[in-house]
Amino acid sequence: MAIRVVTDSTSYIPEKIQKQYDITVVPLSVTFEDESFKETDVSSEYFYNKLAKSNALPTSSQPSVHDLYSIFENLVKQNHDIVAIFISSEMSGAYSTALLASNMILEKHPNASIEIIDSGSTSMQLGFAALAAAKEAAVGNCIRDVVEAAINNMKRSRFIFIPETLEYLKKGGRIGSAKALLSSVLKIKPILTVSDGKTNVIDKIRTKKRAVTKMTNVFYDNIKTFGLGDVIVHHIQNEEEAKSLAETIKEIAGKKVQICPIGPVVGTHVGPGAIGITYYTEKELLI
Repeated sequence: MAIRVVTDSTSYIPEKIQKQYDITVVPLSVTFEDESFKETDVSSEYFYNKLAKSNALPTSSQPSVHDLYSIFENLVKQNHDIVAIFISSEMSGAYSTALLASNMILEKHPNASIEIIDSGSTSMQLGFAALAAAKEAAVGNCIRDVVEAAINNMKRSRFIFIPETLEYLKKGGRIGSAKALLSSVLKIKPILTVSDGKTNVIDKIRTKKRAVTKMTNVFYDNIKTFGLGDVIVHHIQNEEEAKSLAETIKEIAGKKVQICPIGPVVGTHVGPGAIGITYYTEKELLI
């Protein structure tokens, strides 16, 4: 018997790390007018090329109850306990569907042990929480400790990003308190974050260069006060800017910084050209 960690595909945990810590990833799906697929089944290049040619924004959808039930039951039949961590319930129904699937499993397998966690975020802020849980499980600790590791990481993590445009967030309905920016006649580059499960505004800057500088300054101030656990750079079809940002973060953090592209589901709602950082601190992040 072991504890297995399950998360969803919007965590964008690099495949090598998924395999290293035996993390089960449940895919979300994307639907265009003429095609539907799980985001793990297509390349980013294919998706973003199709997005650029599409007249309508695709829709994203959560895993089905059947899919989650099958994954959970397969692990339970192998005598595993389960800690499952999902994208913010404010952004997707994956968390509530996982709860439903879990309850169905417990009716059939009353001795099963399943914990479902709402990460309150997405991308590698979700991924870092899942990874913290998986590392705790790997050393043989109990399910309570595994859950606590994920929750503690969530209290110490932050996802900050700069979209190229707000149009995708607007059309996808994931804009949170950033709605106030839509009526602005100024040409601005907002710095956004995910808090309380929603997209919120940190600051509004006139140019992207200055916005990136502000974002790195926020990062520096946070790790100066609370220490640094780990950090990655995110991008959506913007590898060159991501490389430049990774070099800047490397100078600040004193360590090599991994670049992690964002896939179709989050990409649908944020849009190409976005760039950002996700990190967690050594001490609880009080902001």
